[in-house]
Amino acid sequence: MDLIIVESPSKAKTIEKYLKGKYKVDASGGHVRDLPEKRLGVDIANNFEPKYTVNPDKKEVIKRLSDRAAKAGKVYLATDPDREGEAISWHLEKLLKLDDKEKHRIEFNEISESAVKRALENPRDIDQNLVDAQQARRVLDRLVGYKLSPFLCKRIKDGLSAGREQD
Repeated sequence: MDLIIVESPSKAKTIEKYLKGKYKVDASGGHVRDLPEKRLGVDIANNFEPKYTVNPDKKEVIKRLSDRAAKAGKVYLATDPDREGEAISWHLEKLLKLDDKEKHRIEFNEISESAVKRALENPRDIDQNLVDAQQARRVLDRLVGYKLSPFLCKRIKDGLSAGREQD
């Protein structure tokens, strides 16, 4: 049986009902990997390469999805149709060791039976440009937050932070 992975557990239940037992549908619960919590996680000397780790609260999710993916005929990644969703699909593809030469990515803008079925008829490659856009934003958040926030606290006022990164 083929497997579809979405972000939201409630979406998974709805989609599985639409597909009437022809597919197994499971959820990642959002991001499964990120930059490490206690380190910069960006190799500045190596083209700002991000160093991802599995989120501690997602280890069981990854185990479950890996087991299901190994048993599935085909795996479809149906995360949200935006750069965050594209990055989640990319991370899942890597963690689940899916063949990146196969078209795993499906997307739909509404949760309806017709939209899901249409998406399944038109799988595509992961859009690396969207993944790169998300990674660039995440790396910049980390660099600004980790490097500039401590400077602001020391030089201007305690408690100030820069960017979205609050570490």
